[in-house]
Amino acid sequence: MNEQPADCPANAAVLPNGSGAAAILAAGIGAFMVALLAILADKFAFIKNLFVFYKPTGPLSGVTTAAILIWLVAWFILDLRWRRRTVALRRVNTLAFVLLGLSLLLTFPPVADLF
Repeated sequence: MNEQPADCPANAAVLPNGSGAAAILAAGIGAFMVALLAILADKFAFIKNLFVFYKPTGPLSGVTTAAILIWLVAWFILDLRWRRRTVALRRVNTLAFVLLGLSLLLTFPPVADLF
């Protein structure tokens, strides 16, 4: 994956983009987890009760806290793996935007109620 872009001169140094790609993909994962955990908390009483960290907000407090933790862990792991590498940003961006689109779609009640 450490290949130079086609428009880059042969003797030019290529900076690794892995840390940036890790941040982008982790953001998509975190956004998707908000939607997924919200659906799970809505459908299963056990999970709903598990996610009540602050009673006035109900399970939303736990859903968002857990999604933030998952986002941070995903970012940390991806950054450890990719920090010195040049990764295919087109694929990473596509996957991140698909996850973001799914998260937006899954937060709308007509779609979320299908599950």
